[in-house]
Amino acid sequence: MDIALLIIGGLLGLVFGGDLLVRGAVDLAHRIGLSPLVIGLTLVGFGTSTPELVTSLQAAFVGSPGIAVGNVVGSNIANILLILGVAALLAPVIIDKAAFRRDGAVLVLSALMCLGAALFGRFTPAIGAVFVLTLAAYLVFTVLQERQAGTARTDVPADGESQTQTGSVWKYLAFVAGGLVLTILGARFLVFGAIDVAKAFNVSEAVIGLTIVAVGTSLPELVTTVAAARRGQSDIAFGNIVGSNIFNVLFILGATSLVHPIAVPASIAAFDIWVMTGVTALLLLVAMTNWRINRIEGGVLLGAYVAYNIWLGAMAGS
Repeated sequence: MDIALLIIGGLLGLVFGGDLLVRGAVDLAHRIGLSPLVIGLTLVGFGTSTPELVTSLQAAFVGSPGIAVGNVVGSNIANILLILGVAALLAPVIIDKAAFRRDGAVLVLSALMCLGAALFGRFTPAIGAVFVLTLAAYLVFTVLQERQAGTARTDVPADGESQTQTGSVWKYLAFVAGGLVLTILGARFLVFGAIDVAKAFNVSEAVIGLTIVAVGTSLPELVTTVAAARRGQSDIAFGNIVGSNIFNVLFILGATSLVHPIAVPASIAAFDIWVMTGVTALLLLVAMTNWRINRIEGGVLLGAYVAYNIWLGAMAGS
């Protein structure tokens, strides 16, 4: 099959599959009475990270660690510099101080854990278990904290919408199943297409994972964040980025290395993991400046992403 068709088909499968999966999961959660907090932290967080999970698993099992690790590292860089930069250009992003103190601390912790594992040179099952348990502890702590603050509640619309909702549980389960199938197929096409590109142009799989694959698997976050920014829901836009980056490291790399150890390519350990750590620090800086990210800062983030990709291109060509 043509390489371009593999990549385009893979990207389309990831975008539409991820969207279908998230919609089905959220509607199902509403139907059975889960709170918005639980939906956001689990189903939506898992749903938008499913492309990264399936792609990294596929890459690990076919022996492409550069794509498996580069996918997550590149996605986290793209989430902050590209996606948040675009969102801030559309509308200033307002930061929730209380939530950011909690979630920002976990974001930094996850980045440092990823840095430590990368410098170790290998994501082992033991490291994966630590990552997954850390995520579980974070989710439990957040839910308990929100309940104590009295903010967790069941999302039942006041206008009786839940009583008139016509969709059945089976319908939503079908959405989830269909989205999962599309995502798996899309990831498979994208991984094999990316491997073929790397071979055809003599570019390392790590660079392909950090660019084409990373941006492709971040498309659900891009669509969600831009839509939220355009509607003036900057808290959702920012929370989506922070939550996605936490999930990418603790869940995607954690779950993948639990089932299949991943060797970290030397190029990623030497450079890109430090870029991800530095970009995370940059996010803290701009977020705590008046607790908002303005259009100028958004432009700086976007410009930094362009510079990063120019650097990768120069390194790939040298």
